Amino acid sequence: MGDYRIDELAREAGTTVRNVRAYQDRGLIAPPRREGRVGLYNDTHLSRLRMIGQLLDRGYSLANIGELIDTLQRGHDLGDLLGLGVALTTPWTDEQPTSITAEELFRMFGGEENVETLAEAVKLGFVEPDGERFLVPSPRLLHAGAELFAAGIPLEAIMGVARQLRRDVDRIASKFVTLAAKHLFDPYGDELPPPEDVPRLAELVQRLRPLAQMSVDAELARAMERHVQAHLGTQLERFTDQSKADAS
Repeated sequence: MGDYRIDELAREAGTTVRNVRAYQDRGLIAPPRREGRVGLYNDTHLSRLRMIGQLLDRGYSLANIGELIDTLQRGHDLGDLLGLGVALTTPWTDEQPTSITAEELFRMFGGEENVETLAEAVKLGFVEPDGERFLVPSPRLLHAGAELFAAGIPLEAIMGVARQLRRDVDRIASKFVTLAAKHLFDPYGDELPPPEDVPRLAELVQRLRPLAQMSVDAELARAMERHVQAHLGTQLERFTDQSKADAS
């Protein structure tokens, strides 16, 4: 096991002496062994510094890292904890945001510049101002709106349904998350789950993703069938009756 002065340790770890001292002050790394007035660090310090650097690169704050290190000292596996963190924070969609100009956006909806509708779209998060352009977080939603407009449905009606859909879907998502929290995480109270439970929880959270999607898709399909038959079926019968009357 090698010994490092603080400048040597910082160089090996790819950080700065100032950072090493700051991490030590926060308790993220142990104090060095003293030989006279010289502090000597070892490979354990080096490994810890490299781990801190990797976690910082992944977006963890020093406070988060301190909590992780504390759990490590209580017998948890860092890989399992990070796996749970990934399961909880990974995006739930594979959609890639796109960029669009205001002119392109207006052209998708008839070409008329409607500042009020654009402001509502921004408020709902369908588009986000990005300099002189607009970021589209969900191209699928924008495409669906454009298709409805092209089919002849007024833009105001589409935006009204979009507002209601946002509220309804938010309630559905809340129910799924509440269900998982109540039965998977709440039993532990304010305590971290035992080390042996962490991989299982990460797996369950990952499984929640397709299960939620499948449940919503199945219920939506059944509901669409009922409403299409109830509303459009009546229209079809009326058209058929009218056709027979015209033919007689």
